[in-house]
Amino acid sequence: MTDTTDTTDTAGLDAEDRKIVTLARSARARNGVPEGAAVRDETGRTYVAGTVALESLKLSALQTAVAMAVASGATSLEAAAVVSAAGTPSDDDRAAVRDLGGPDTPVLLAAPDGTLRVRVTAG
Repeated sequence: MTDTTDTTDTAGLDAEDRKIVTLARSARARNGVPEGAAVRDETGRTYVAGTVALESLKLSALQTAVAMAVASGATSLEAAAVVSAAGTPSDDDRAAVRDLGGPDTPVLLAAPDGTLRVRVTAG
């Protein structure tokens, strides 16, 4: 039986990149937040997060996912994905990915329906 509930259009992405887009999308939906994000570290572990919007602490979903990776001992990133209504990843998001993964780390931005909008590097 074919599952037709997932309308994610991630053509051109490998299975691991599709996975982090799907995880980011799930985090956004599950938590009812503006953004969901996922990053994959140098060992293949993934870290998934949503937007943090407390009175005393505000982090984008991607900044939160990077912080979770660092706090868990990651020393580098292979890729990052964010699901958002935005048209491009923010400079702050790309900087967070660059700080841990380097300038060549791919950053994938997908629409809320999972359609890949843009692939850039953190650089």
